[in-house]
Amino acid sequence: MAATGNEEQTLLPDIEEEAEGMEREMESEEEEEEGMGVEHSEEEDEEDTSEDERENEAEIQRLEEQLSINVFDYNCHVDLIKLLRQEGKLHRLRKARQKMSELFPLTEEIWLDWLKDEIRITEDESDREKVYELFERAVKDYICPEIWLEYVQYSIGGMGAQGGIERVRSIFERALTAVGLHMTKGASIWEAYREFEIVILSTVQPPPGSTPSQEQQELLNSQLERIHTLFRRQLAVPLMDMEGTYAEYSDWAEDGVPEMVTHHYRRALQQLGKCKPFEEALLVSEPPKLAEYQAYIDFEIKEGDPARVQIIFERALAENCLVPDLWIKYTAYLDRQLKIKDLVLSAHERAVRNCPWTMGLWKSYLLALERHGADHQTVTDVFEKALNAGFIQATDYVEIWQSFLDYLRRRVDFSKEWSRELDELRAAFARSLDYLKQDVEERFSESGDLSCTIMQIWARIEALHCKNMQKARELWDSIMTKGNAKHANMWLEYYNLERSYGDASHCRKALHRAVQCTSDYPEHVCDVLLNFERVEGSLEDWDAAVQKTETKINRVNDQRARVAEKEALQARHEEEKVDHRRKAKADKKGQKKSQKANRTGDKRKAEDEYDEEWGEDAELPSKRLRGEDNFGSTATEELMETESGLFGRRAPSRKTEPPGFRKNQQRSSEAPQQSQDVSKEQRKEENSVFVSNLAFNLDDPEGKLRTLFQSCGTVQQVRPVFSMKGVFRGYCYVQFEDRLAVPEALKLDRQDVDGRPMYVSPCVDKNKNPDFKVFKYQTAMEKHKIFISGLPYTCTKETLEDLCKQHGTVKAIRLVTNRSGKPKGLAYVEYENEAQASQAVLKMDGTMLENFTLSVAISNPPSRKMEDKGVPNRFLGAAMPGQPQGARGKGRTQISLLPRSLYRQSTPDAKAENGTVSAAHTTVTDGVHGGPGTASLDTQSKSLSNEDFARMLLKK
Repeated sequence: MAATGNEEQTLLPDIEEEAEGMEREMESEEEEEEGMGVEHSEEEDEEDTSEDERENEAEIQRLEEQLSINVFDYNCHVDLIKLLRQEGKLHRLRKARQKMSELFPLTEEIWLDWLKDEIRITEDESDREKVYELFERAVKDYICPEIWLEYVQYSIGGMGAQGGIERVRSIFERALTAVGLHMTKGASIWEAYREFEIVILSTVQPPPGSTPSQEQQELLNSQLERIHTLFRRQLAVPLMDMEGTYAEYSDWAEDGVPEMVTHHYRRALQQLGKCKPFEEALLVSEPPKLAEYQAYIDFEIKEGDPARVQIIFERALAENCLVPDLWIKYTAYLDRQLKIKDLVLSAHERAVRNCPWTMGLWKSYLLALERHGADHQTVTDVFEKALNAGFIQATDYVEIWQSFLDYLRRRVDFSKEWSRELDELRAAFARSLDYLKQDVEERFSESGDLSCTIMQIWARIEALHCKNMQKARELWDSIMTKGNAKHANMWLEYYNLERSYGDASHCRKALHRAVQCTSDYPEHVCDVLLNFERVEGSLEDWDAAVQKTETKINRVNDQRARVAEKEALQARHEEEKVDHRRKAKADKKGQKKSQKANRTGDKRKAEDEYDEEWGEDAELPSKRLRGEDNFGSTATEELMETESGLFGRRAPSRKTEPPGFRKNQQRSSEAPQQSQDVSKEQRKEENSVFVSNLAFNLDDPEGKLRTLFQSCGTVQQVRPVFSMKGVFRGYCYVQFEDRLAVPEALKLDRQDVDGRPMYVSPCVDKNKNPDFKVFKYQTAMEKHKIFISGLPYTCTKETLEDLCKQHGTVKAIRLVTNRSGKPKGLAYVEYENEAQASQAVLKMDGTMLENFTLSVAISNPPSRKMEDKGVPNRFLGAAMPGQPQGARGKGRTQISLLPRSLYRQSTPDAKAENGTVSAAHTTVTDGVHGGPGTASLDTQSKSLSNEDFARMLLKK
């Protein structure tokens, strides 16, 4: 709990003065020691110490300056406290802790260090009271058994004061109420309480051999009953190692353990047996253990013991204090089940301090304050804090304003014509509209209330409760001017308001305006107008309504017809483009075949001479023509590359060829072609996968892939793709006998094969399915995944898993590599739920791994955009516009074969050093801008001969 202003001024003033005095004494002692300078070694040590102190002081000043800029930097607060404690700056340390406790709930470790430091310098009784106040603040942040144990042990030190024993017992009882049901740590509080009472028993026992008086005997019996009661209460609570407590009670009780105590003990043992699996799961799991705590909470809620439900919620929140959903579930349980004012309001206050960015927690807090009768000033203060909490959405501010306005509306007595509460409600409505228009729009570029919900509620209140239709109409006029006049539902809302609280004249006026302005559902508004005139209107009103509605419907129908005609025209244009491309593709294919037929004789003659010279008997691949289409047909591609690996490989070289070699070779090549055709008939795409990104020098790709995919199902065939020279192209097709093996094969995607990630994707013909996407990862926000950048390139998946599993259950890890398998220093880690991912981002962002600073965020990959192939590339080696493209969508050669003097690419956007300089589209021919008398390459109507090209090349 944050301390109030009075607490800041009054907390431990005497101790502060004493701490300052101790600091001055320490500094004077250090100065005396420095002045002595007896030995050289001591002087060197003092110099080193002073150097460290100067560095630490500089770091302290840097942290304080950073906090003055951003007071909500949690890690900066923690680092400053650690450094001040290390340096022994007690006065500044106390102030730093005080400032942090006002902003954040402190962890158990920070509180224990603070308490121990204050206890160490406490001397008189007045100082003890200040430490008691500090303990009271500490136990309100979280339910921590260690802090309560420290509290009771400290209180025992003051038992000698007046009323000290009763005060100790009171603190022990509060500790038992808070953490006595803690299954693993609650026993320590019970045992400390029992030992304290046993010590008290030893002080009231009479000396040996003496007879106690009646008063002494009553005091003795009363103390014995206290101890018996503690044993009985503890044995009725399921705690770890309760068997030892039962054995201790058996030894301690002179008359044995009562039967009723034994019965309660056995019931507690049964309950302990039910809870042990959950406790063991918490024991072996890694922090933050959110899933285990959720299962434990569900079990306790089902069991129905409110006290046990509360303690398990508190245990979960101590380790997951930044999980809003857990706070929402806890506060909702307290609101509906326990309904204890102090407990409920304390939980709500702690919730908004831990997760101030969550609007739902503030909304629940306001309702809880109203439900438990908190005063108006308290509710208003909480609402003002909510406005300064820094919500992440504009709609959150709209909702919190609605909750506060609902509260103010419930305070108004509308039976009176005027009241102060009514004026306050109207002022709050006006302030909310100004706040959304100014503050929220300035931050989010939108008010968050597009449908003007707050103004609609205000108008209904004015019409219904205040009978002020004039104000309601003014509000609705303002609503319609904010871009809502085109929506039919808004006009119908206004019409219903006038129908309920206004008159027929204003109803008619509203419907006529609606017919004129509505653009989404005009027919519905017209029907409402006609139905209204049937009930309320005269003949003239009916005629006017019919004329207005018919005019509106005719105008709407004309607009829709024009839109439909435009869409149909666009569709026809698209179909014509597709037909034109298909026809052009067929023409190019026929032209290519005719050119091949004309050049066959000359080509074969040249190949015969080449084979005789070099002694090779295999045909060289023919050069692909420039006029080929971008995609190419399946048959054309198989002429260039064969999947069997037999057609087109070089035969053993020999220097002399027998007569008739060419004929024999032609006949022998027919057999592979026939076997290839047979295999094509047996191919089934639905039973196959496409494997790519394999190494070109992979030995026996068919055998390796058959062995690799054998675990997925029976492999029918593996078809590696080779070039005409017999070189493996790095991809292949794997076909199974059963299509059920395909999903299993896809799971092997990105598996390493000879140091490279193997890509496995469905076998789909892109010519038949051009829109098919192989990319299997999400391109939208994945709240259960985190994205880590800045990883060292030597980081392995095991190292990353050990780092990430500290914050939740890791389901999958993907290290991003390039096509050659080398890591990029990026990774995606999938957690079990959003809460664990958020916890990992908070704890891991900015941490160091092998001297690398990690950057961690929720996974939100950018959307994948299709590349614009129509935009030419200006860099060296880029394909020129209109250059034919191969089967993979790029030109066969990336080098422009057109001389620069003949073609220079137009540059609509020329990049300059300081920005982009727009230039007009110019076509340059022969190095000179096209002008009068200059023939542009793009606009030439006459084709150039070889002599013309030669003259251009030689022109200087």
